[in-house]
Amino acid sequence: MRTFVMLHSHQLPVNLIIHYLQPNMAPVPPGVLILVSFNRDQWYKALTFVLTFLLYTSFHLSRKPISIVKSELHKKNCSSLSELATIASSSSRIQQPSLPSLYTDIDCGWKPFDKSNYKQLLGAMDYSFLCAYAVGMYLSGIIGERLPIRLYLTVGMLTSGLFTCLFGLGYIYNIHSLGFYVFVQVANGLVQTTGWPSVVTCIGNWFGKGRRGLIMGLWNSHTSVGNILGSLIAGYWVSSNWGMSFIVPGLIIAFMGVICFLFLIEHPNDLKSMYPQKSSPGNRVSTKNWNGVNGHTEVYLQYKGNNNQSNDTELLLPRDSVCVPVQPVVVVKSESEPSAISFMGALRIPGVIEFSLCLLFAKLVSYTFLFWLPLYITKAANLDAKKAGDLSTLFDVGGIVGGILAGVISDKLGKRATTCAVMLLLAAPTLYGFSMISKFGLGPTIGMLLVCGGLVNGPYALITTAVSADLGTHKSLKGNARALSTVTAIIDGTGSVGAALGPLLAGLLSAGGWDQVFYMLMTADFLALLLLLRLVSKEVFSSKSHPISAVELKEH
Repeated sequence: MRTFVMLHSHQLPVNLIIHYLQPNMAPVPPGVLILVSFNRDQWYKALTFVLTFLLYTSFHLSRKPISIVKSELHKKNCSSLSELATIASSSSRIQQPSLPSLYTDIDCGWKPFDKSNYKQLLGAMDYSFLCAYAVGMYLSGIIGERLPIRLYLTVGMLTSGLFTCLFGLGYIYNIHSLGFYVFVQVANGLVQTTGWPSVVTCIGNWFGKGRRGLIMGLWNSHTSVGNILGSLIAGYWVSSNWGMSFIVPGLIIAFMGVICFLFLIEHPNDLKSMYPQKSSPGNRVSTKNWNGVNGHTEVYLQYKGNNNQSNDTELLLPRDSVCVPVQPVVVVKSESEPSAISFMGALRIPGVIEFSLCLLFAKLVSYTFLFWLPLYITKAANLDAKKAGDLSTLFDVGGIVGGILAGVISDKLGKRATTCAVMLLLAAPTLYGFSMISKFGLGPTIGMLLVCGGLVNGPYALITTAVSADLGTHKSLKGNARALSTVTAIIDGTGSVGAALGPLLAGLLSAGGWDQVFYMLMTADFLALLLLLRLVSKEVFSSKSHPISAVELKEH
């Protein structure tokens, strides 16, 4: 009997007490003990983290195939063959009959991308998608705040899967119309804007400011994971049937849209209807409303305690049955929710404009690599489309590490802008080094791809996740959580303008040599750095800059 009292006084878990009293029972597996050590809220947080990670992974997985398929749409011998045809037709009509047989014998890509202006045509393909994405992003955040996020995201993923599959069906049904492919790209760019504001809003609703950089740095690796999986899937079919390189990712994102509809929980408050709050009989807490000044309602807690209340409770509430005001100020009725923020109101949040313009140039660099890196490796290293696609995934591997490091460092220092600025400063000369070293074989190219991926994607990842969430829950909003989607859309929409310009400029400049493309990328990095200088100086010289502690978790 003494043993039981001792165990009870220490309040050990029930399963351990039972095991102690009945030693013949098998021990509980350690994995089960780990599972039961987490409470319900922690499990729902984990579900939201993993689910939104997989959802946006499928978005990037469906964007990657176009960069892998480019080298198959226009093959190496197409340009020389087109030039030969032009010379032959202008010199003598006698040689013209032999040209069709020459095109028939040699596989020269996919019309209309088999001409000498193929870089401009492929650049236009990228531009059509990214321009539609940039324009649609500004509207997506505003629309997303006024619609249920789960349904909004589900519809976007299903339609995105449809248009991704349509691009691949162009191969199966032998479609050679440039207008068809441009239309599919524009439509897909518009519907894919439903993704980013929705998932960032969900993750921001569930996770507060404590260790936000680390959490979102890990979470934002979905971008690189999606690019890697998209490269591997597209590369598997690119040489045999490039239509499947689009159809399979399209089916995956559509399937994930169904998973989103079934399991996504937008906000912790959505669970209150499932789990009503229950108060213990000993400590009953009830609410009473009295009419306050100006017709508002003041909310009070009526507390009835007993002799067994804890010391912490005694410090906050007296023993007697009294009515204690929750706050010494007048509060608004709970029925009146804050209205969604306007576009101009979001722009007035300190730091939104600077980070948005910085992301424009940072995303220009990142998306130029996303859409053109496999083709560059094909030309520079003389590799086939599959090997070039596989090698390009190393850039995304470096991006995963860079995004996590940026989040950890910014959490530790409490200085987001400074962290981004340092990485941008290091990225520019690294890009130049990559353009030089990539000519000396695979070994140096692999190393530089990892370093470039980390330095290029680090600031991009930090701004689109932790910075966007910080600004979307800025103290100037006075607790209006409905601004997060709009702020995220403004920042990422502005960045998407750069994402549209980068691949387009790369297509135009690469005609004069790849060196001009790298000069453009280095210039963009320096411009992104200049746009952050005011915020960097404010962080460096402000005494309020401090590490983001776990205490700030409660502010969200």
